[in-house]
Amino acid sequence: MLELRNVHKRYSSIPAVEAVSFVARAGEITGYLGANGSGKSTTMKMVTGLIEPSSGQVLFDGRPITDDLMAFRQRMGYVPEEPHLYTHLSGLEYLVMVAQLRDMDRRCYEERIHGLLRLFGLHGDRDVSLSSYSKGIRQKILLSAALMHNPDLILLDEPFSGLDVGSSLILRSLIEELARRGKVVLFSSHELETVERICSHIVVLHRGKVVADDSIEHLRVLMALPTLEGIFSQLAVEQDSVAISREIADLIHA
Repeated sequence: MLELRNVHKRYSSIPAVEAVSFVARAGEITGYLGANGSGKSTTMKMVTGLIEPSSGQVLFDGRPITDDLMAFRQRMGYVPEEPHLYTHLSGLEYLVMVAQLRDMDRRCYEERIHGLLRLFGLHGDRDVSLSSYSKGIRQKILLSAALMHNPDLILLDEPFSGLDVGSSLILRSLIEELARRGKVVLFSSHELETVERICSHIVVLHRGKVVADDSIEHLRVLMALPTLEGIFSQLAVEQDSVAISREIADLIHA
């Protein structure tokens, strides 16, 4: 179980995340939603230990991650929203490097890497440099790197970015299968339709604060709204999207 307790993050005196508390349980897919700038990626980076909270705690299986950050990271797989890759390496070389950094057994990682490359349709391009890959192919490499050590906690920040339709369908099914196998999955995405299809629980962030933490079904009943898009619009979108779209159309047709 992943738990955030009253987590704050400030940059100078500016709050990025305020009093964020929620639980993501094993066997569930927790959707983490918010508009751009709401604090989602900041939260993800605090969960990974890449940045420290200004106050509050992040716990995994009841233990603060800071007690043994290296051991925690061995149990975590992370796909960041904005990756920084060693583009001079090939896809295969990058995955081998990650496996070695995780101190995986060579026979184990070689089998898993070649299997992942094959299943993601990348085996033929395994020796091509990352700089030559499309955004979607790079995303598959990142997913492979995040999953190959069989993590207990999987953090996905906009994981569908750049993927084609077929790859998106595979990833959606994969996320569901990983949850069925007892993984803790925290999943941030702008693709509300996908979140609605696969997440049993959602947390909505607005201006750095949690404004909803519940099952989608319960929120539908509470807010008398049939879709996640409607719920999200009520909780985390301030502008009148219809009015703005009409003004834009009027402007360009003037």
